[in-house]
Parts: sequence; structure tokens; C-alpha cells
Amino acid sequence: MCGIVGIVDAGGVSFPLYYALYALQHRGQESTGISTFDRRPFVHKGRGLVAEVFDEQILGRLRGTVGIGHVRYPTTGANLPENIQPFNFVFREHTLSLAHNGNLVNTNALRTCYEQDGQIFCTTTDSEVIATIIAHEIRRSGSVEDAVGVAMQKLQGSYSVVLTLDDALYAFRDPLGIKPLCIGRTRSGYIVASESVAVDALNGTLLRDVAPGELVKVTENGITSTQLAVSDRRAHCMFEFVYFARADSVIDGTLVYDARRKIGEELYLGAPMDADMVAPVPDSGTAYAIGYSQASGIPYLEGLMKNRYMGRTFIMPDQQMRENAVRIKINPIKKHLENKSVVLIDDSVVRGTTSRRLIDIVRDAGARQVHLRVGSPPIVAPCYLGVDFPTRTELIASSRCTEEVKDLIHADSLYHVPLCKMVEAIGIDVGNLCTACLTGQYPVEVPGECCDARCVEFQKGSVQTRLDVD
Repeated sequence: MCGIVGIVDAGGVSFPLYYALYALQHRGQESTGISTFDRRPFVHKGRGLVAEVFDEQILGRLRGTVGIGHVRYPTTGANLPENIQPFNFVFREHTLSLAHNGNLVNTNALRTCYEQDGQIFCTTTDSEVIATIIAHEIRRSGSVEDAVGVAMQKLQGSYSVVLTLDDALYAFRDPLGIKPLCIGRTRSGYIVASESVAVDALNGTLLRDVAPGELVKVTENGITSTQLAVSDRRAHCMFEFVYFARADSVIDGTLVYDARRKIGEELYLGAPMDADMVAPVPDSGTAYAIGYSQASGIPYLEGLMKNRYMGRTFIMPDQQMRENAVRIKINPIKKHLENKSVVLIDDSVVRGTTSRRLIDIVRDAGARQVHLRVGSPPIVAPCYLGVDFPTRTELIASSRCTEEVKDLIHADSLYHVPLCKMVEAIGIDVGNLCTACLTGQYPVEVPGECCDARCVEFQKGSVQTRLDVD
């Protein structure tokens, strides 16, 4: 998934970028980086969390009133120093910096094409391919708008991108709007970020989302916009609403918390249960559990306590680390669970290993029954667009019915929210959501997979001033 942010601020951007990345830390924990510009680029990148990579002295050296930042969650490219974003290029006395959230499905073909033309790649990421295309086209035309337009015609997959060319900030989003991207205003500038919580971290005001296929340019004078591509549909990632985004984010007009709370209500209405308590899997199950409790009248009570100084087990780089981390990360509250019938609520069941371990922890703490309720339908197909469950063999529900999954994860009962009810709670028409991991129908063409891709028209729209600095 990754998290990206770009800021223009007359008072300097290094500390605002740091605070925004801190707010987006849940989107990636492998590495982070910041690139700023003040007549020349200033860059600092490293492995680890935002607070581990940056300190006051480092931020003080990142001078400039424009810059971008990135937190990385690996889906393509190895865990190598050269893969840490933002990426920086210097050509014809210009400096280009770029950070990307998403995943391309035609990376290898594009890389091969450019290598045949003599291009040398320094990383193994699809983000460098995007940067290479844009830099190549800027050298040819001198226009960022033209360069991004060409890139949109070549790129297949999901992408939200922030980039700086010298002292100007640009941001764009794929024509289907798969990955989120929003614009906010701060006291002395503007911010573009993956989620609105980054705007909140700067005490800013959320203005709007970057439209799918739109390119925005941000300078000290305001924001201008060019619509480069228009699709006859959207494909917003449903997993953002179910799991990945922070619950207090507003994505494409939907407050994530409200969507999850409504899904929790549907979990009760679809499979009523007489139990002693409703308990979330912290923290992603909390809003669902509150909705379930409100609809059912069953008391909400925490049965599991999270060690908040550990990252999400879902983002651990390999399965063994995920399994070992569960007990360290989650501890049962035994007095709440002893001899209770528990409705345990989680956002999703992916591999099933974590669900089984959590249910075992609750049962070992003395629970009489454990009924699992899940805020997404069964995940049955791989994601090629930015979420780390790439093969069907890893997905517990891909070849098993609900009853078989229930037995494997040691639950007394198991119920998933139906797709139609999840869509209704999110508030976006199913035709404008990417539900490929639930249905196997992909919004872009993926070799060997079913595709429901529709028309995307590319156009050079007129540039219009959206906002001006007071």
C-alpha cells in the first residue's frame, strides 16, 4: 500500500512532512524517506519507522518550502536500501523527486522496453519505472503535464503519485482511482496525502480528493488542475475501507469509521447471536465491534489488549514472523473472558493463521465459546494492485467453504458480511469499487485473470485554477 505526502509551505516543509508521515505510519513500516528542495535537493531515507529514521537535527538539514515523503509497505521490490523512496533524478539542471503508492501489473514489460532503449534501472521497484517514464518525457517535451499524460497511457495498475520538479509539487492518481489521494490546506500552504489523517495532523482543512486521472500542480501561488484521463467507472480499493486506512480518515467522501460501524451492524443482523460479550481484534476490529454491540445490545468489552509498540502482524515480511508476533502483540484480559460466550470481531481473514492463534488465545484464557464475525466477505483471489496476499495458496478461503475455514481456525461459528451489505455500508456503488480479491474480477487486465476493465479515455483538459493563496 505505502503512504505518500507532498507539502508546499512557506514556513518550511521538513517538520510538517515528518508529522504527516507519522500519521501515515500504519500504511508502511519497512522504510521511510523525505526529499525537499531549496535551490538543490535535500534527501534523507532509511529503514525503520518514521521516528527511528528522523530526528530534529536531520529534519533541520532538510531545507526548503516544497517536499515529498514516503512510508514503504513492500509489494514489489526487495527490502534493499536502493528501494527506499522518494527517488531522485537530476537532469538538464532540474531535480525530479517522486514517491508512489500502488502496484503496476505491467512493470516488467515497461522495464524491458526502456532497457532496450538504453535506460539503466537502479532499483527493483515499479515506482522507479514510473519516475523513469516521466523523466524521459520531460526531457523530450519540457512539460510535466505532457509527461504525466504519456505515463498514464502506459501504466497499467494502481498508482497515486507525488512528485516535485524543482520548487513545484505535482500529484496524480490513476484513472480508476484505485489508491486514495486527497488535498488539504494548512495555515501557510497545502498538503497532498494518501489519507486525510495527514491533513489533520497539521491542523489543516481537507479540501477534496484528487480526482481519478487528474494531475494537480501546487505552488506558493495556489493549485491548478488538469484532467488527463477519464474512465467510465471507478475502482476504489475496498480493502482501504475494510482494513488499511485509519478509521478516522475520510476517503472518497466516506468516513472509514462509519463504514466499519455499519458493517458491524450488518454482521449482527445477518447472523444474530446470543452471547455474553462482543470483543474486537484490536485495533482494526474496534469500529465493527461497536456497530455489532449497538445493533445487538450485547455488551462491548475488550477481551484482547494490544501492545501498541509493535507493527501490524499483517505487514510483517514473512509468515513465520507473523505467527511468532501474534502472542507478543496481543494479550488476553482473562477476567473478561472466563466462562464467557464471546463474539470476536475482525476486519478480514486472509491466511487464517492469525485468526486461529487469536481464537486459541481467547479460548485458552477461559472463554466458553468463540464466534468469529468478519467485516469483509471471504478473500478468495490474489491482489495484484498493492495488498500483500499475492497467491491463492496463501488464502484460506480460496478453495474452502465457510464451514471448513471455521474448523481450521478453531471457531465455534464463522460469519462474513455479504458483499452487497459491505458495499451498502461503504456507500460507493459496487461498480465503482475494486472487489477483485472477493470476486476474482479485476478492474485492469491481469494476465491469466478475469477482467472487467472498461473504457479509459485520455485527454488534455484545460488547466483551471482551483485555489489561490489569500
